[in-house]
Amino acid sequence: MNLIRDISLYESGQRKIDWVKAHMPVLRSIEADFSETKPFKGLKVALSIHLEAKTAYLCTVLAAGGAEMYVTGSNPLSTQDDVAAALAHNGLNVFAWYNATSEEYMTHLREVIKAGPDVIIDDGGDLVNLIHNEYPEFLPNVMGGCEETTTGIIRLVSMAKDGALKFPMIAVNNAKCKYLFDNRYGTGQSVWDGINRTTNLIVAGKKVVVAGYGWCGKGVAMRANALGAQVIVTEIDPIKAMEARMDGFSVMEMVDAAKEGDFFVTVTGCKDVITKKSFENMKDGAICCNAGHFNVEINLPDLEEMAVEIKEQRNNIMGYTLPDGRTISVIAEGRLVNLAAGDGHPAEIMDMSFSIQALCAEYIVKNHQRLTASVIDVPEEIDKKVALRKLNSWGTEIDVLTPEQEKYVNSWNV
Repeated sequence: MNLIRDISLYESGQRKIDWVKAHMPVLRSIEADFSETKPFKGLKVALSIHLEAKTAYLCTVLAAGGAEMYVTGSNPLSTQDDVAAALAHNGLNVFAWYNATSEEYMTHLREVIKAGPDVIIDDGGDLVNLIHNEYPEFLPNVMGGCEETTTGIIRLVSMAKDGALKFPMIAVNNAKCKYLFDNRYGTGQSVWDGINRTTNLIVAGKKVVVAGYGWCGKGVAMRANALGAQVIVTEIDPIKAMEARMDGFSVMEMVDAAKEGDFFVTVTGCKDVITKKSFENMKDGAICCNAGHFNVEINLPDLEEMAVEIKEQRNNIMGYTLPDGRTISVIAEGRLVNLAAGDGHPAEIMDMSFSIQALCAEYIVKNHQRLTASVIDVPEEIDKKVALRKLNSWGTEIDVLTPEQEKYVNSWNV
């Protein structure tokens, strides 16, 4: 059974999958391993990640390892219908389409959970929350799972703290091969890909306000700076704010930054980052977008209440005209700009992140009986395995400690 828009779109989707596969050498090597070892044979894997070509290839790799795949997206505007069709054409169970309503989106999530999964691969925590809240009868079947993003890990940690989490979840986002590259270089590039293709406006000479200076915010600020923008950072963490200053950026409160910015990019994982107080200060033509997981960082209800006219200015851009004539633009309904208005992170970046996902899913299957119902770090050996395979794909060799050096760095009595 599938719930997709149009199976006839599969050829276009397959071309996209083939393209990213050619640029994901680490995941290709894991696919070769899984094809032989079949670590997921006889198991059902439920997956909710932004359903575009890189995610589809991860699904293919897990299926090559014997998994019976049940797949949906993690954002209504990031699913690509041709990619969903390609997965369905290849025999996977797919429940997703672009621009799903809230009701349709929840139906798709429920269809995935109703399969009774053994392993869950999540992005933002929707599947984990759903199975705990609506389908507790399936909880005993779940060996464990993996969480892709910061927002999902925040939710998982809260569940674990309250004693609500009923199976182990690996915090994939916290792997070095994930956050140091995916969050920084991947987000940095893909956010500006999405903004630039959607607005067709120059960045050089503009003022860009970046809300949040975690690894994703660092990437967005770094790329804005490289494009010639003046960067302003807003933060709640004094240490991160100090980092931003020392990296050469201005730091101020959002209400003051609102007076300066031409582009605003929220990337905090929190809600109400830009609200009425800030909208009141923005200049005519200011453009807002979000790179955090959920569409709650820009308070659209505030903006809608303030507006005297709301109209589409350009594909995927809504303009909100205020009583004084100023217009504030919002890209992709405040949803993830790099996916709702772009193709997401580059394939070479997701090669590492999804390799971590695949190997952590295998780790769960092999070790679930000794793992507790908690949030678990990615094993260091998986992180290093992915890093070494990536270096190898570049033809790059690194030094290895001699036995004497090993003894020296691990001894206190030198």
